[in-house]
Amino acid sequence: MSLCQDFKSAPLQTISRWQDQRFLWIVMAVAMLGMVILAHSFFQNYLYMLPCEQCVYIRFSMLVMALGGIIAAINPKNIVLKIIGYVLGIYGAIIGIGYSVKLHAIHEAVHGDDPFGVQGCSTDPNFPFGLPLAQWSPDWFKPTGDCGYDSPIVPDGAELDAIQTFFTNFYSEGWYLIPSMKFGDMAQCTLLAYVVSLALLVAMLASWIITKVKSK
Repeated sequence: MSLCQDFKSAPLQTISRWQDQRFLWIVMAVAMLGMVILAHSFFQNYLYMLPCEQCVYIRFSMLVMALGGIIAAINPKNIVLKIIGYVLGIYGAIIGIGYSVKLHAIHEAVHGDDPFGVQGCSTDPNFPFGLPLAQWSPDWFKPTGDCGYDSPIVPDGAELDAIQTFFTNFYSEGWYLIPSMKFGDMAQCTLLAYVVSLALLVAMLASWIITKVKSK
């Protein structure tokens, strides 16, 4: 029986079986790690798009989710590892939603007529649990940009190659999913990623719990 047929005939049991396998957990870890590496290596270091306070918080939340995926993927059938994976994944998604909502509000204020709406942007970040990530790894977690302004800031004297020139012009008015239409700013896209991830995690957790209860 195919996966689609399994899902149609017994959705809860099918999702419960899926979350007992490594695939979904690895996908979460790879996706979150990939977005953090892309933001740091490509947008920050290559295109000179400096991270703001909320941006580095978003990186932190994605790494928390990635850690949850890695831990659960060690052995998804191990209850302790699975619970740790769920806790970290759901926690990371929830705080990530908060950071994304705040960043979007700042973005709207900066590009609108409400300068007093720009709050929650500092160069001295305060990470959860008092983690001094900005001191441990400043290149990854030290805010160097202004919230709401995500256009490339090319240093004086920097020589850009053809690809850098293309993308710095492409994002000259800020990061958008479709820059020509100013559609989907960075905060909106990360918010969508968090909401989808949270919905999937909750569905996986609920199916696992319900299946376990019914089997008793």
